[in-house]
Amino acid sequence: MRLVATAAGFALVLTSIPALAEDAKPNDAQIAHIAYTAGVIDIKAGQLALQKSKNKEVRDFAENMVHDHTAVNDQALALVKKLNVTPEDNDTSKALAKQAAAKHAELEKLSGANFDKAYADNEVAYHKTVDGALETILIPDATNAELKDLLKTGLKIFQGHEMHAEHVAQSLK
Repeated sequence: MRLVATAAGFALVLTSIPALAEDAKPNDAQIAHIAYTAGVIDIKAGQLALQKSKNKEVRDFAENMVHDHTAVNDQALALVKKLNVTPEDNDTSKALAKQAAAKHAELEKLSGANFDKAYADNEVAYHKTVDGALETILIPDATNAELKDLLKTGLKIFQGHEMHAEHVAQSLK
């Protein structure tokens, strides 16, 4: 399996790319679905934070996550429609969704400062992991130039999210 190093034990998803054999490369339809799934996961995490947190900094960050990931996913949907490509569900995207559901359930049980800290720490690890997957697997393996460009744009945005998440997490110590 292709392994993607996780920054911390709090990573929601993408701790591995289980569907891909050592030499196998995901096709563009699979890459689109993996990237879209990762965005949906962070949207749902941000929505949970907006429901549970009363901390202004956490809420501002969560609003940013919902907004930015929704915008990138909307662009991805428009691109696959334009290219007449159907995103292909795959073992990786299924594993991502399963891992995210487990993390979501874990976060739902927390409240107050405990929730805020766990959410922020998870967002740091999540963005480190997603950024790493984009850099080392998804962008290099994408063959369509427009998909590759969208992934590169997403990476720049998500690197900013990672820095913002680190700031939020540090403020909660």
